[in-house]
Amino acid sequence: MRLILYFIGILVLFQNCALLTAAGISSQGQPVKEVPENLVNLQEDISAKVDHQLWTDLLQKHVSDDGLVDYEGFKNDQEQLTTYLTALSSNPPNEEWQVQELLAYYINLYNAYTVDLIIKNYPVKSIKDINGAWTKAIVPVGNRTMSLGGIENGVLRKMDEPRIHFAINCASISCPKLMNKAYTPTSINEQLDEAASEFINSDKNRISSTSVKLSHIFKWYEKDYKTPSTNSVIAYINQYTNTKINIDANIEYLEYDWNLNKQ
Repeated sequence: MRLILYFIGILVLFQNCALLTAAGISSQGQPVKEVPENLVNLQEDISAKVDHQLWTDLLQKHVSDDGLVDYEGFKNDQEQLTTYLTALSSNPPNEEWQVQELLAYYINLYNAYTVDLIIKNYPVKSIKDINGAWTKAIVPVGNRTMSLGGIENGVLRKMDEPRIHFAINCASISCPKLMNKAYTPTSINEQLDEAASEFINSDKNRISSTSVKLSHIFKWYEKDYKTPSTNSVIAYINQYTNTKINIDANIEYLEYDWNLNKQ
């Protein structure tokens, strides 16, 4: 009996380790570089490791300025989307890539494969209706296959750049909107600032000087916003909000709408 229990314990341990890896605790060998406090754009994308123009073309065609997505249109252009996904997957990053290139690559990888996941299951009311949406290994990167959760938690969050939470899109109404242009190494800092400012000042949050009702993103990833220069969520938000919040203001969190962000 003790031997049986021992082997059951070993199986549970391996299963838990597999789940943790899928959820993104491990970077699975992907290069991770810490973003400097004062991120600057690359002056020239000389290396042009991945051309993100096709992704921009698709986003311009199928995503409105307010971030709503024409998934049926994407489905009709699935061949072009597959071409872009193949370009990403067959050009995996390595340690020689600069941090700006890594940020642009992994943000675009996450967003493009999320759109691909939706159209492969379309019509669907919510990404949460798709089994293992964030934990299944569906994203090939070189000779490895990652999950969406692995890209977010195992790579992007480990780069210590809180603005990534405003750039990656989980195909839901309450998510930060899907920008209708690809992220690029030569524009990455301004694009992340734009994404942060747009989301924080949008109707996804309700902000006044004395009280705030925030997106659950600020609760789920609270520790990411406590940086050397901002020791609280409010201090972080005050960098971008049009209405400055008292540092001791009461915080409530809004219900998250997981309905699909479709046009």
